[in-house]
Amino acid sequence: MGLLVKGEWKDEWYDTDETDGAFERDEASVRSWVEADPEAEHPAEPGRYHLYVSYACPWAHRTLIFRKLKRLDEAIGLSVVDPYMGSNGWEFASARGDEAADGATDDDLLGKDFLHQVYAEAKPDFTGRVTVPVLWDREAQTIVSNESSEIIRMLNSAFDRFGDASVDFAPEELLGEIDAVNERVYHSVNNGVYKCGFATEQAPYEKAFGELFATLDWLEERLADRRYLVGDRLTEADWRLFTTLVRFDAVYHGHFKCNLRRIVDYPNLSNYLRELYQIPGVADTVRFDHIKPHYYRSHPMVNPTRIVPVGPQLDLDRPHDRERLPGAPWRVAA
Repeated sequence: MGLLVKGEWKDEWYDTDETDGAFERDEASVRSWVEADPEAEHPAEPGRYHLYVSYACPWAHRTLIFRKLKRLDEAIGLSVVDPYMGSNGWEFASARGDEAADGATDDDLLGKDFLHQVYAEAKPDFTGRVTVPVLWDREAQTIVSNESSEIIRMLNSAFDRFGDASVDFAPEELLGEIDAVNERVYHSVNNGVYKCGFATEQAPYEKAFGELFATLDWLEERLADRRYLVGDRLTEADWRLFTTLVRFDAVYHGHFKCNLRRIVDYPNLSNYLRELYQIPGVADTVRFDHIKPHYYRSHPMVNPTRIVPVGPQLDLDRPHDRERLPGAPWRVAA
């Protein structure tokens, strides 16, 4: 993953020498908001906004789930980068040619070959990491946000006039608890797997490893007597965890050395994962044909041979046992 420096593309990885071997993620650098208010700087309007995503990326995956379950497919456009990330960073199908993966698209909105060109289109002197997801405002011709946690909050409520207003993954009365769960899960699980995988010294790797599995154990216990993470209904907290869990056994366990246990070894977490995966529309957003090639081929510092393992064999369609607990699947609880 590279970055732009005053609008110039640099194929540079994170410098862990400055952090004693620890991986430290840069914060998202574009943080405006789409609002329901028609007088807002970025007002919610059907057809005005466009998402740039990767099926491989867990952060972008959140936005795909919200776009699908909030029924915003027609209201918000979509472009999908190829799973392989090379010297040009995220590339569109047009740049990959015959090597483009099934499901990758051209940039039909701006006609770019590389995502960094989309960033430079918004701000010619942009400096920062070039990441997905990106929410683009067609009318303002700029990036609204590249922070996934804030984009899903926008998708959850700002577009209710054009999607399914009955679905609310961030109800006001649960926000405090949702934010608290998100905080722990982000640092030790969502980003924790990357802290393990991209560490270049033993000590920071082991620290991240310990925090990761301490939180997975905590989540396993939390889900023993409750169907979902917060309240008795699906919330944003569940979807933020889901995109890491669904990649864990296929990628993070081996590729990122997160190998104390697999998710399938946790009875509650594995059943919970299958329930979320089996919610109508969600499986369509899970593309292992993008996920596995991305990680194993795009990180030569972790996997120098770039060989993509054939396994593991996953059966996410197998029945789950979560109906034994009270709660509504994904619409507003009755």
